[in-house]
Amino acid sequence: MSFLTTTRRLMAAVALAAAGALALSGCGAITSGSDATAAGGEFQLADYIQERVDSGEPLRIKLSYHDPSLAFATPISEGMERAGEEFGADVQLIGPTGGDAAKQVAELQTLIQQQAVDGLAVSSASSDALKPIIAQAYEAGIPIISFNTDNPDSEQMGFVGQDLKASGQAQAEELAATLGDGATGKVVVFSLDTGAGWSHDRFGGFEEGLSGTDLEIVGPVNVGNEPNAAYNTVESTMAGQSGVVAIAGLDCCSTTAAAQWVQQSGNTGQITMVGFDLLPQTAEFVANDVVTFTISQNPAEQGYQAVKVLVDFLADGVEIEGVDTGAQFITKDNLAEATVEG
Repeated sequence: MSFLTTTRRLMAAVALAAAGALALSGCGAITSGSDATAAGGEFQLADYIQERVDSGEPLRIKLSYHDPSLAFATPISEGMERAGEEFGADVQLIGPTGGDAAKQVAELQTLIQQQAVDGLAVSSASSDALKPIIAQAYEAGIPIISFNTDNPDSEQMGFVGQDLKASGQAQAEELAATLGDGATGKVVVFSLDTGAGWSHDRFGGFEEGLSGTDLEIVGPVNVGNEPNAAYNTVESTMAGQSGVVAIAGLDCCSTTAAAQWVQQSGNTGQITMVGFDLLPQTAEFVANDVVTFTISQNPAEQGYQAVKVLVDFLADGVEIEGVDTGAQFITKDNLAEATVEG
């Protein structure tokens, strides 16, 4: 299967899944200003925010990322800053270092209580953890969306990012095509946080993508986000396996840890390695044939679009809709044209 065909297939799957998710989100009507009413599920903008909009003050937009210490946060921040400059908004990337959901919730509660934000975009390691705070912001009249990781069945007003299940399925299908018809053996899957909703969704798609093949999935194995610990986990996991034909990382950090093991263990070309995101280290692994392909989810665009949809809603009354930031397979053939994420 060609790269172009694969990319088109993924884009179609993501668009279809995103449209379905939006149709089922049930967020209710969205209105702003004094004409809004709280009845019937409609959103009512907080008076203090309306006053700031009317007076032309810079809009205070916060993007709460579940762990800003991750390398993936760098391009998100770059896209956010670009949107802030373009739209004249006061933007800031916030969140707890190390991915502590309780600390993220506490930080958001403080912003809501102090009326220190005009629009919120949140990315959570656990969708269940943020559902109450999303509802709290919504009821307080603060426009709130999710980005990067979805929070379905919450009071979010939209989602900006990649369809996780569709991308996981596409990763698995392309891996199966790379290995060839009738391939057998084990595929070991790694994730930086197997308990996170995004990881569950992506792995669920991966399982569907390999259904009907003779490949055996091992994992997902949790590696965490500390590089040395992640590598050690990959190393110990692989020491206990035999008959492995492929490794799949479900995110930026598990991909780099697993690829490092493939290279250092002398398995380049022997074990097919695939992953997600395009950190500088991942780009080097692709260039050196350690990683066969990786899937970019365009984090800079996620940061940009998260700010844009909130500003458009507040400043111009544009209804908030989900934004599919898409996905792209990155191989050695198109690496030179790809945007490195970090």
